[in-house]
Amino acid sequence: MSRSIDPRETPFVGDPDVEFEPIESLSREAAIEQAQQLRAAIRYHDRRYYIEADPEIADRTYDALFERLKTLEESFDLAVANSPTQRVGGEPLDELDSVEHVAPMLSIDSSGDVGDVRSFDERVHRELGLSGATDTQSSLEAFSDETLSYLCEPKFDGLSIEIVYEDGAYVRAATRGDGTTGEDVTENVRTIRSIPLQLRGDPPSFLAVRGEVFMPRAAFQTHNRERVEQGKDPFANPRNAAAGTLRQLDPSVTAERPLDCFFFGVLESSVPFDTQWEIRERLPEWGLKINDRATIVETIDEAIEYRDELVGARDDLDYEVDGVVISINDRDRCERLGATARAPRWSFAYKLPARTEETTVRDIVVQVGRTGRLTPVALLDPVQVAGVEVSRASLHNPDQIAELGVDIGDRVRIQRAGDVIPYVSEVTEHNNETHFSFPDSCPVCESSVEREGPLAYCTGGLSCPMQRKRAIQHYASRSGLDIEGLGEQRLDQLIETGLVESLPDLYALRTADLARLDGWGEQSAQNVIDELEATATPRLDTFLTALGIPEVGGTTARSLAERFESIEELLSATEAELQTVSDVGPTVAGEIRNFFDNERNVSVIEQLLEEGVDPQPVESTAESPFAETTFVFTGSLDSVTRSEAQELIEQYGGNATTSVSSNTDYLVTGDNPGERKLAGADEHDTTVLSEADFLDLLSDHDIPFE
Repeated sequence: MSRSIDPRETPFVGDPDVEFEPIESLSREAAIEQAQQLRAAIRYHDRRYYIEADPEIADRTYDALFERLKTLEESFDLAVANSPTQRVGGEPLDELDSVEHVAPMLSIDSSGDVGDVRSFDERVHRELGLSGATDTQSSLEAFSDETLSYLCEPKFDGLSIEIVYEDGAYVRAATRGDGTTGEDVTENVRTIRSIPLQLRGDPPSFLAVRGEVFMPRAAFQTHNRERVEQGKDPFANPRNAAAGTLRQLDPSVTAERPLDCFFFGVLESSVPFDTQWEIRERLPEWGLKINDRATIVETIDEAIEYRDELVGARDDLDYEVDGVVISINDRDRCERLGATARAPRWSFAYKLPARTEETTVRDIVVQVGRTGRLTPVALLDPVQVAGVEVSRASLHNPDQIAELGVDIGDRVRIQRAGDVIPYVSEVTEHNNETHFSFPDSCPVCESSVEREGPLAYCTGGLSCPMQRKRAIQHYASRSGLDIEGLGEQRLDQLIETGLVESLPDLYALRTADLARLDGWGEQSAQNVIDELEATATPRLDTFLTALGIPEVGGTTARSLAERFESIEELLSATEAELQTVSDVGPTVAGEIRNFFDNERNVSVIEQLLEEGVDPQPVESTAESPFAETTFVFTGSLDSVTRSEAQELIEQYGGNATTSVSSNTDYLVTGDNPGERKLAGADEHDTTVLSEADFLDLLSDHDIPFE
């Protein structure tokens, strides 16, 4: 790593008339020194321009410094990974790899109901053992004698990312993904100029930060105008634009688009922080951009007022927000509260109200889902709702149409739930000239329609082309077998070309068939074939989830797989036998039996088995070596990934949580462990295992880990 240089000690800060000596007159040592000075100066000017919005030099002067650095690096072979010149984008990628997060990137519980916000406040006081907790008094009255404070900050509507720095240098970036693993977008994020490639000051030796990548509103409008002028489709909204840009396989495309980023959290660090506010104070010291609208409040009423003020201000912001995040400021108290499997218990998002507009319903169409559910959709005269053009909206189900009294030609009010999903909230003016009747037969396969309460279903099962298509998409998705390389777009292509008509056809694919398709190459085709082969021996519970059996999610599938050792045994199970499973009642048992009584479904399963799919038995957790044992992992593991380790623990009956508490049995430590988790283990007398100790523990129980 090059020595730290104060940019103000270089001749390239505050001097718009700097002149350079000819390249050929420089020695290599002088070129190295000048390149280091230029990098420091350009980083300084990037911060002034992109983060502080207070540039010191003209664009032409900045361009001259940048071009000089580029020339030096090319002439003397001095290019380094985190040089400002590398922001232009590298070589195109074949695909985005998966990467494991150093710590879970949890979602946040949320609601737009003020009562839920007050309930959150009451719960935290109660669980922290603070006096005055009550279900009837207002929070201000009940907790006025307490010192609990909250950090309030906007909830950005962008794309959440993890960025890792080591010794102050940018190492990698990843999308949130499923919270445990995400897509490696290191090269794309490198092109975002508001994200430093080298931290300033004295940063921690290891720092993993969480941020939100977004496209500013003004930049979004300009970029969309340019796309239209180039004959391209405009992006639907700034969030989609940011997400699509960050997932580009060609980093040079990302470099051309106006992305920005706010940082708001630390996932792991080699130094501890006492409060959330301290994190906010330290991040800018290291050159990481934060939002300036955050504040500390002493009561939940003040947090509610903060949110209400943001509602009035959001139209003037240059970024999209969809709520306010309210977090306990004291990080020790956060550790005490811990987290559920999906969300921290010390933070809550108070959603902003959705925005509404009026338009006209031009038609009503009925879509067919994976389970056969029929969903009516209103086709609308396009209307801008919260800056997004909306031309279709959900009508939910036949009963909702009747309750609204909506018909073709009516004027309706459109609302966006969470500023994302548009739906019809009310009819403001009836047309009285046309009438929509919900169909008695499936609009795709003409099978009869059955009603279950307010819902309607196509009875065609997998003989319905649309249900078949949705089933294939689900089978390959992350909720199914997670077959990499077979996203929705590629599956649509395989179905449209006739290569795949049902699930078994996936395993009959050949490399040559795929390589001939538009957008495919020999390597990408082979990768998909390899992935299909790798997922042909799934665990039985994973296979059941991938089949998309109604009412059977991951937990129920696991319970079924523990009770019935094979798919054949499950196929022949009676409803009474199914109900002996802890998570299966009469309704779920009936759904499972109906699914397996369908000849088409059974035929698909039998064909999958003939094609080599071999679901593997699942060991019962009741007699597992780690039953009722809780593990927490911190730091990076070498022999196994952290997600693999957590999956192993859960597979053998244990619990893998994210924070150390009195219930934690083992803290497993890898490289760069979190200080707070180590301190928590010391406080609770938790057994601390090194990676080698953990692998020995697995070996003692004959648990494979390779």
